[in-house]
Amino acid sequence: MKRLLLIACTFALFCVPVTVAQKGFTLEQIIGVPFAENLIAAKSGTHIAWTVNQSGKRNIWVAEGPDFRARQLTAYAEDDGGELSDLHFTADGNAIVYVRGEGKNVSGEYANPTSKPEGMQETVWQIAFGGGTPKKVDEGHSPRISAQGKVAYARGGQIWVVALQGEEKPKQIVVRGKNEPLDWSIDGGRLLFVSDRGDHSFVGICDLATDSVKFLAPSVDSDSDAVWSMDGKRVAFVRQPAVPRDTPEGFFIQPDRPHPWAIWVADAQTGEAREVWKSSSAAEGSYPYMAGQTGGGVLNWAADNMLVFAGEQDGWQHLYATGADGGAAKLLTPGNCEVEEWSFSPDRKTILLNSNCGDIDRRHLWRVGINGEKLEQVTKGDGIEWAPVILGDGQKFAYLGSSVRNPGAVFTAANAGNGAKPEQVAVSGSESHAENWGSQLVAPQPVLYKAADGLEIHAQLFLPKDVKPGEKRPALIFLHGGPVRQMLLGWHYMYYYANSYAMNQYLASRGYIVLAINYRSGIGYGRIFREAPGRAGRGATEYQDVVAAGKYLQGRNDVDAKRIGLWGGSYGGYLTALGLARNSDMFAAGVDFHGVHDWPTDNWNGKNISPDLIKLAHTSSPVTSVDTWKSPVLLIHGDDDRNVFFSQTVDLVARLRERGVSIEQLVFPDEVHDFLLHRNWLKAYQATSDFFDRQFGAAAK
Repeated sequence: MKRLLLIACTFALFCVPVTVAQKGFTLEQIIGVPFAENLIAAKSGTHIAWTVNQSGKRNIWVAEGPDFRARQLTAYAEDDGGELSDLHFTADGNAIVYVRGEGKNVSGEYANPTSKPEGMQETVWQIAFGGGTPKKVDEGHSPRISAQGKVAYARGGQIWVVALQGEEKPKQIVVRGKNEPLDWSIDGGRLLFVSDRGDHSFVGICDLATDSVKFLAPSVDSDSDAVWSMDGKRVAFVRQPAVPRDTPEGFFIQPDRPHPWAIWVADAQTGEAREVWKSSSAAEGSYPYMAGQTGGGVLNWAADNMLVFAGEQDGWQHLYATGADGGAAKLLTPGNCEVEEWSFSPDRKTILLNSNCGDIDRRHLWRVGINGEKLEQVTKGDGIEWAPVILGDGQKFAYLGSSVRNPGAVFTAANAGNGAKPEQVAVSGSESHAENWGSQLVAPQPVLYKAADGLEIHAQLFLPKDVKPGEKRPALIFLHGGPVRQMLLGWHYMYYYANSYAMNQYLASRGYIVLAINYRSGIGYGRIFREAPGRAGRGATEYQDVVAAGKYLQGRNDVDAKRIGLWGGSYGGYLTALGLARNSDMFAAGVDFHGVHDWPTDNWNGKNISPDLIKLAHTSSPVTSVDTWKSPVLLIHGDDDRNVFFSQTVDLVARLRERGVSIEQLVFPDEVHDFLLHRNWLKAYQATSDFFDRQFGAAAK
C-alpha cells in the first residue's frame, strides 16, 4: 500500500496549528512492543508455551515450573509474515507441534506478503521442548496429536496422518468432502473428524487399526463441534437443522432469523445417536457462533458425563451444563455479562473462564464447578485477563494479562482460592518500554453517550496530558472492525486491536483527543446489542452511533468542532467511509483501512436475496453517498485481502476521483487483511499520523 498523493492545505480550517505534546515514545516503540498469544499448557506437568510477536519476528516461548523462567524456543529472525498458530503439546509434553504461515485465498494462493519469487506455504512443524532445530512435518494446518505420537492435519480439504518420529510417509484418509481433524480418542487409535459436504456435514470416526470410517447418525443436517467422552466410548456433537435451498445467504445482508441447534450423543462403536438437548426456536436460542471463534469451543465433555456448552438463552453468552443422557440445562455463569474464553482442570470438574461480569469494558478471570457451584472471581482490578489454562499438575494456572501501560504478557498463579498473587513470566525485552516510556501513556476514560434512538453507547476517551483550560484540540473517532469486537480500557487481547490501542495512545501523545467507540453490533453488551436490527447492509443503523459520537465531541469545550476526523479498519473502514460520505460537514478528514464500500458486491454472497434487500444493502453503503463526500481521505489496503476484496477500494477511488475528492492511497502488494508484516503496520500508522497532521495543521516533533 505505498503510493501517496500529497494534499495541499486548501481550507483555512485545516491550517490551524495543533499544540502537540512532547512525545515520550515513538510510533516504532509503541507498535513494536512484544505481543503474546496462543498460550497452551501440557496435559501433565508444568510445561507451558506461547508465541511472541516482536516487531514482526514471531517465535515460540516456553517455561516450566517451579520457577517459570521464560526462554525462546524457535529462532525466526525476520519480519517475513510467517504467522505462528495452532500450538499443541505432545502427550508427554516434551515436544510442540505448530503451524507456520497463512492459508490460501479463494484463488488457491498462499499468502506471500514479501512477494518471494519462490512463494510461501502454510506448514506443520514440530520442535522439542528442550530446544533444537524445528522439523517440518508437512504442508498443512489444524494439527491434532494422538497419544501414540501420530499427528493428523488438514491439507487441500483432506486429512493426512503421519508419525512424529521416524521416516514414515504421510498417509491420506480418503473421504469425500472437505475434511478436517477434530480430536483423537484417548487411546490414540481413532480420529474424530468433520466432513463438510456443502449443504450438509457429517461427523465421522476413522479407526486406524481397521482402516475404516464410520459416520455418526448421518442425516441431511449439518453436524459439527464433536467431542469425545472421557472414556472414549461416546461422542457428543452439534446438529443444526437443514434449511431450504432458497434460504437467503449473505452474512451482512440476509434478514435475521433464528438458528436453532441441538446436542446429540452417539455410541462410538455403533454410530447410533440420539438428541439429548435442544435449543429454543427463538433468536436467543440460536447457535452461539461467537463461542466457536474463541477459546473453549461450543461444546465440551466434562467429568461425571456432563456436557458443558455455550449459549445465549438469556440474551448473553454464558456457559450451561446438561447430562450426556439428557436433562434440563443449568446456567453456570449468570449475569448481564458475557463469558468469552474457558478451559478445564485436568479432572474436567472445574472451569476457568474470563468474562466482563462486573467490569463491562474489561475482562477478568472466574472459576466455577461444572455443577454450577462455587462461582468465584479470581482476578480483579484495572487489568485485563484472558486465555486462562490450568496446568497439567492442577496446582497452578497461567493466563495472558495486560493493563493500560503494559501489553499482554504471561502470568502464573496458584490454582487455589481467590486473591492468588500472579507472577509475570517475563520475556526478555518486554520490560524496557514500561521503564522508559510506559508512564507517558494515558489511561483511557470510560464514556457513555446516547444515540439518536436512545441506545446507550460505551466508549473510551484518550485525553492528551497537556490540554490547557480553554484550549481546543482536534479530535479523532476510532472505529473498530469485526463488527463483533469490543475495545477495552487497556491493551487489547487481539493483535490487530492491540495495534489499534497503541495507535490511539500515539495519537493522544501527539495532541489529539481520541474517542474509541463500541458501536452497536459489537460484543460485550448482549445479543440484542450485537444483533441490532437494521445493522450493516440491512440499514446501517450503527451509523447513528458514529454521528452521536461526533456530536458528543462537538459538545466538549476542549474539542475544535471543525477538526473532527474518523479512522478505522475493515468494518471500521466501512463506517469511516460512511461518515465521510454522509457527513463531511461533521467529519473533516478520515483514514479508511480496507473498508467495505458497497455491500452487494462479489465480497458478500447475495444468494437468494430479494431485489428490495439488495437495494437496501446498496443504499446502506458509502458508494451511494459519494455525491456529498467532500472531506479528504487516506485509503489503505493490501491487494491480497481475503476478508474485504481489494476491488472495494478500487471502485471507491474511481468514484471519488470523478467527483474531485482529495484522495491519498497506500497500497501494499500481496498483503492480507490483518497485515502480516510489522513494517506495513508501521508504514500504515505513520501515514495515518502524517495525514491527520497535514489535514489538521499538526506537525510532528
